[in-house]
Parts: sequence; C-alpha cells; structure tokens
Amino acid sequence: MKKLNRREFIGQGAAGLGAMLVLSQLPLGSMANGASGDKHPVGFQTYPIRDMVAKDFPGTMKMMAGLGYQLVELCYPVGYADAGFAPLVSVKPADIRKMIEDSGLHCPSCHFGMGDLTNNLDKSIEYAQGLGLSQMVCPGLDVREHTISANKEAADKYNKIAEKIKSAGMLTGLHNENREFSMVEGQLVYDVIMSELDGNLVKMQFQTAVITLGYKAVTYFNKYPGRFISAHLSDWTADKKQAPIGQGVIDWKEFFATAKTAGIKNFFVEMKMENYKDSASYIHGLLG
Repeated sequence: MKKLNRREFIGQGAAGLGAMLVLSQLPLGSMANGASGDKHPVGFQTYPIRDMVAKDFPGTMKMMAGLGYQLVELCYPVGYADAGFAPLVSVKPADIRKMIEDSGLHCPSCHFGMGDLTNNLDKSIEYAQGLGLSQMVCPGLDVREHTISANKEAADKYNKIAEKIKSAGMLTGLHNENREFSMVEGQLVYDVIMSELDGNLVKMQFQTAVITLGYKAVTYFNKYPGRFISAHLSDWTADKKQAPIGQGVIDWKEFFATAKTAGIKNFFVEMKMENYKDSASYIHGLLG
C-alpha cells in the first residue's frame, strides 16, 4: 500500500458531527452493508487514514459509512503497530468486529505482513477468525533479492502459507505494489509470480495505481481469469496525480465489466481522505 498524505483528524466530536452532516445529504440505502439493498457494496482500506483510525476507531468507521461505504479492509494491528495501528493492538478482534458492524460496515479482509504470516501464522489466523474474516491478504512477498529465482522461491513459500489458511476456512490474497510491475532478467515479475503461485490457494488483490507505470488492471484480469479476489482502487491523471475515482485516466466501465471475469469479490478504495466521498459516489452511480 502506498504511503499517502492525509488530513489531521480533529477529535471524536468533530468526527461524529461530520458523519451526521454527511449522512443527512446521502440518499437512502447509501449506508447499507450489503444486506439492505446495495447491489455492489464498496469498501475502503484503512491504511491511508490510519491516524484517524488510531484516534477514534468507531467514529471513523461511522464517518466512512456516512460517506457511502459498506465494507472495510483493516491492517493487522500487531504487524502494523509501528505504522500507526498500535492503539488497536490491545483491543480484542471480537470487539473491533462489533464496532465495525455497529457502524453499519462489514469487514471481509485484512492485511497481514509476511513476517506475521511466516513467524506467527497461528496467531494471525486466530485473529482473523476472531474478526470474522473470509480473506487474509499479504501486501507483498518476502523476496531476499530481486531476481527471478528469488521471486519463485518466495511464491512457493507463500503457497505453503496459503494451504494452512485454506484449512482454517479462509482465502489467501496477495497484493501487488510497483515492484511486481518491474522487469527482471527480461521478464515481468508479476507474470513470474503468477506462474509460480497455486491459483487454487492464492488469489490476487490488484492495485490499480500501477496505471502510473503503464499497466492496466483489465489486461491481467483477462490474462488470468479467476485468479483475483479483490482490488485496491485509485485513479490518476495523465500527469500521475491522484484523483477521485472517475476523474482520472482509468476506464472504470471497462474495469468493472472485466472484474467479474477476474473473480473479484470486493473493491477497496485506497486514496487520500479528500477523495473518498466522491469516489464512493461515482462507483455507486456507475454500478447502480
């Protein structure tokens, strides 16, 4: 996940008031969690707004629901403590789940660092089950060096991790960053990883930000049908500046039309705070 600039959160009272004001302007059903009529629930990733999450978790969840979101993707607090999630480390996953659901949201997915999946897999799985997850996603392979053989070795290790996660009743996802869309020894690293991963065990989470490198999500949705589980959505202008979904260069009609072929179950917007509301509005308007 990309490190993004974010606004300073100004306290629980302001968050609650802001959410109430936003809610009064939203159409009926826009806060649904999928059970009250939304055909296409839209999610958000917590990493860009981790300062807000840390200061007022339930208030932030309610605010994001008020902006039109139904799903949330968390970051494992233990593994992401140094990144800003430390205040949630001592909170039981069942309590976090309750706060999420009380806000009208649902949490199907969470990011777990490779260190936690390698060294503390049982503990990570236990946390995921307590949170009620259906998906455990890693933000990238642990590659010892940027070579083809090292990437294949790392992918093979991840297959073994995914076997244990599958036996625990959940799906395993792998998120891409820019590194996977680089050329090594004449090969695109993403293709190398896809060839080595077991598609029955590991599904991919596609980050659309690689459009800034010239790579389109639909190219890989068509190339690897059924190999994906979710996507991180962001839009970008021709000069590589972040823009709300629908205001950049990505063809979102094409994207969502192809997502079904890819096998994608969830979409998580991951952007600067100021882009979340317009992005949700656009997606709901596009998908109906």
